[in-house]
Amino acid sequence: MALADNYFTRANALLTQAWSANAPALARLAPVFGEVVVGGGVIHVFGSGHSEVVAREIIGRAGGLVCVTAMPDPTGGFVENLPGYGTKLAERYERQYQLRPGEAVIAISNSGKNCAPIEVALHARAKGLTVVALTCLAMSRATPSQHPSGRKLFEISDHVLDNGGVPGDAIVDAGGGVMAGPTSTFIGCSVLNWLMLATVEWLVAHGHTPPLLRSQNLPGAIEHNRALGRQYAGRLSRQLA
Repeated sequence: MALADNYFTRANALLTQAWSANAPALARLAPVFGEVVVGGGVIHVFGSGHSEVVAREIIGRAGGLVCVTAMPDPTGGFVENLPGYGTKLAERYERQYQLRPGEAVIAISNSGKNCAPIEVALHARAKGLTVVALTCLAMSRATPSQHPSGRKLFEISDHVLDNGGVPGDAIVDAGGGVMAGPTSTFIGCSVLNWLMLATVEWLVAHGHTPPLLRSQNLPGAIEHNRALGRQYAGRLSRQLA
């Protein structure tokens, strides 16, 4: 269990560092996201490839805000570095679900260098949405951008959340310099939950009832969730059960 022990120690140290490093940004974002919710708006989340797993953490989740929805990539990230593809994704999504000025987009990319999340962020900003990047700054600063502009996700976003990882993501030497044990999902999901909780706290402090989903395993939860979902009819890409 030495490798798992090593991962446990190092990953939790990085988690603690990420909490401290992101606290100022979370404080700034809580009222931004809170105002989106109060205004009946939607928080859109995009992650391509494995970043889609991180995005899924706060979508349709028990204890989470109902008004968070995904901008899906049907290719699973296999063509995320095809110039123009991210723009087409955003345009198609906008036609079906709308991207409204004053709403927010969270673009997730560990490297922050790939075309699709950068283009989604640029499209959203052009439409008047607040763009939040969730990325690994150490990784992003160590690698060149694949986007024709030469810019990276953190450079074109309004706010940046850092998952505090290392270049290459994995943190445990499995022998011979081969690395294992990635942290971007574990810490990235935590950062997003911190952001959602900061938003909930802001809503409560300002006299608003947060539109929170309940576990469908609890009595009456399905009816509760469906009632919340009806307030966002046609806006959420994931249907509520």
